[in-house]
Amino acid sequence: MKPFKLASREYRKQDTIIEINTGDKPILIGEGYCTVIAGPCAVESRESYIDIACFLKSAGVRILRGGLFKPRTSPYSFRGLGVQGVDIMLEVRQLTGLSLVTEVMDARDLDVLYDHIDILQIGSRNMQNFSLLEEVGKLDKPVLLKRGLSATIEEWLLAAEYILSGGNQKVILCERGIRTFEPYTRNTIDIGAIPLIKQLSHLPIIADPSHATGKWQMVTPVAKAAVAAGADGVMIEVHQEPDRALSDGKQSLTPENFLDMYEQVAKVAALNGKVLN
Repeated sequence: MKPFKLASREYRKQDTIIEINTGDKPILIGEGYCTVIAGPCAVESRESYIDIACFLKSAGVRILRGGLFKPRTSPYSFRGLGVQGVDIMLEVRQLTGLSLVTEVMDARDLDVLYDHIDILQIGSRNMQNFSLLEEVGKLDKPVLLKRGLSATIEEWLLAAEYILSGGNQKVILCERGIRTFEPYTRNTIDIGAIPLIKQLSHLPIIADPSHATGKWQMVTPVAKAAVAAGADGVMIEVHQEPDRALSDGKQSLTPENFLDMYEQVAKVAALNGKVLN
């Protein structure tokens, strides 16, 4: 068998479907579905987060992203509200019914996040934080595992193997671009990784065109390309005023641009026989 045994098609022929049960109707992530996850890069304030959440719900989004613990290259950049932001996310979920996804950077934060967050994200910088992977592997909670900054496909799937081997079978892969020699985009989106993962693994895979490109103008075409290539969804950054965003404003869509993207992605998903949810 391949090194990534539990993640491989050899181990499981049938596609894994991840079910999120937080609203009136379950959200299904996997083959046959196109799930749009959206929201700001970081939770900045109660008012702005409620505002963008209400907009996204009205647009049809069912999973809301928002960073509380931000791994920033510079220690002087905005690094998130931390634990105090949990109450804001909970209030938004109670108000809107949206499911929540946020990044966990430290195993010690799991005690705070586990009961309140619906999907735990492992960011690219922590893809090979094996002790953290082992800890989320012990949980009964969906884990969104982003590809590392320069990770090979095999390294990425072996990171997923750490979670699966711990007993947690609810792993969602996320292609978010890798670091190459090209400076004109934030990263280089590996569209080919999407159909390749579909061949190698039974796990669902989504794409993050916001982090992959770093430029809002490229988000919509890359999101369409990812879904056309077989992605089970996309994760998009949206902000009311990107120019004033405390984190990643240059890659965030305005609400108006998000609606255009959502409509176009829905058309591509329909051509691929995928149900938008």
